[in-house]
Amino acid sequence: MNRRQKILAGIGAAGFIGIGLFLALAIKPAIAPVARPDVALSPALVAQGERIVALGDCVVCHTAPGGRAYAGGLPLKTPFGTLYTTNITPDRGTGIGEWSFEAFRRAMRQGVSRDGHLLYPAFPYIHYTKVTDEDLRAAYAFLMTRTPVHAPARRNELPLPLRFRPSLAFWNLLYLREGPEPATGDAPAERGRYLVEGLGHCSSCHTPLGVIGGEKHRESMQGGVVDDWSAPALDQLAAAPQPWTAGQIVDYLRTGLASEHGAAAGPMRPVTENLGRVPREDVQAIAAYLLTLQKPLRTVEPPAPPGDQDQRIDRGRQVFAGACAECHGEGSPMRGAMGRPALAMSSAVFGPSPRNAVMTIREGLAWPSQPGSTTYMPPFADVLNDRQIADVVAYLRSTAPHAAPWSGLDEQVAHLRENRP
Repeated sequence: MNRRQKILAGIGAAGFIGIGLFLALAIKPAIAPVARPDVALSPALVAQGERIVALGDCVVCHTAPGGRAYAGGLPLKTPFGTLYTTNITPDRGTGIGEWSFEAFRRAMRQGVSRDGHLLYPAFPYIHYTKVTDEDLRAAYAFLMTRTPVHAPARRNELPLPLRFRPSLAFWNLLYLREGPEPATGDAPAERGRYLVEGLGHCSSCHTPLGVIGGEKHRESMQGGVVDDWSAPALDQLAAAPQPWTAGQIVDYLRTGLASEHGAAAGPMRPVTENLGRVPREDVQAIAAYLLTLQKPLRTVEPPAPPGDQDQRIDRGRQVFAGACAECHGEGSPMRGAMGRPALAMSSAVFGPSPRNAVMTIREGLAWPSQPGSTTYMPPFADVLNDRQIADVVAYLRSTAPHAAPWSGLDEQVAHLRENRP
């Protein structure tokens, strides 16, 4: 065999190996359906599963606005198109009623559906793969005791190449690291690590994503963007102008409101409502672990303030007096009787991006589902125009201590308006 033939033979062999690897990764066998759940659905296991499912925020993504719990249909906007979450009630035709525990476990650990097709990584299986079998079994038991809902999956709105699910095998090769199960000892921070990195999948939102939608591990917990909202850096909590304490983190995660930091909004709001239903020690463990991640403040050279900054702040002060001061002004009932912090202390106001301040003004805070909570705010998208929103945001930013003016406010406000349905 001459040199050219050897080269061609090598290329051919490499091609066959590549095809074989692709087939092994992309084509998974179906798991036979079951007539009934193959795990004993004891009250204790179901109760534990309710806790696990709340910690995993399953209902947040698998419930459409105005829809039945866990029946899917929620649109998830991604840079590649819109995905719709699926039905995880025990309906046998459109949900997971025919799934065995092994099929459920495979989906959670490997991102593979019962029939063998690969799941899109908007479902955070790269994190759920770290969850123990015991907790997965409990989650399965809880979901299998929900009310079945007939809700067929909606068609995803993706360009043609991304509809070819076997291509996800290469994504999994880059980002999926299945098991082993982590230790879950008694130390609060160790328990918190398990919850944050596994069930809570916090870095899915709080870490920047790369060009193909994978987390940038070197920038873990350094902040991200979710549905036009900023997910703040979780490694800068102690470096904030008002450093977070463990108690404040616990209050925020359980009630959606923290003294000296303001209220949860956007995609974080329903997360806090879920965490309000789990034992306090779980949230304390999350707080303990988050405080172990803290790093020195990352400084960014502030841009030069806009030339009309003083006039903008004056206009914003007037908008605030007319539209916001009744609730947020000094001496207002919300501030006095209810103990709400000043907006200047809110992380939305002194954060690195104006996104959350703009989005909160535009969309408000919906009525909470938790009884006793009072974190409500009406939306102002139809009340204030773009310039008024930009002006009031500039004014609020000027009240935050040691905060440089945000640049490009007009462009940011216009972009967020155009990007909303």
